[in-house]
Amino acid sequence: MQKIYQSIFINAPREKVWDTMLSDSTYREWTTAFNPGSYYKGDWSEGSKILFLGPNPGGPGEGGMVSRIKENRPHEYISIEHLGIFKDGVEDTASEEAKKWAPAYENYTFIEKDGGTELLIEMDIEPDQKTTFEDMWTKALQRLKELAEK
Repeated sequence: MQKIYQSIFINAPREKVWDTMLSDSTYREWTTAFNPGSYYKGDWSEGSKILFLGPNPGGPGEGGMVSRIKENRPHEYISIEHLGIFKDGVEDTASEEAKKWAPAYENYTFIEKDGGTELLIEMDIEPDQKTTFEDMWTKALQRLKELAEK
């Protein structure tokens, strides 16, 4: 795995950036950069299981990630541990396809800065997907910024 690092300055308090990033309705908006129709099932409590889902780009049904919230320090830091994949209604943490993704971490850090928030993203990714995800994160963070600054 390789890591992606991205950051963006958002002219809003970190509590608002946090809420915009993680609230169901706005999550569905900023994550369209990854997959239109993206959503999550579960909650952001430390230790809880959470599914990141959306229409399967390769065909019918839904696909996504089976994950767990590894750490949650409200308005400061959240770490997501990806444990496997979700495909055709089945959680898969044991197949070779699932093991390519797991364990992988996605971390968000919210820093008060210059009257706003600097949001830092760190994500483990397969090398062949790095460029694609960097592009998607750039678009997603721009959309998140627009939503949080409203």
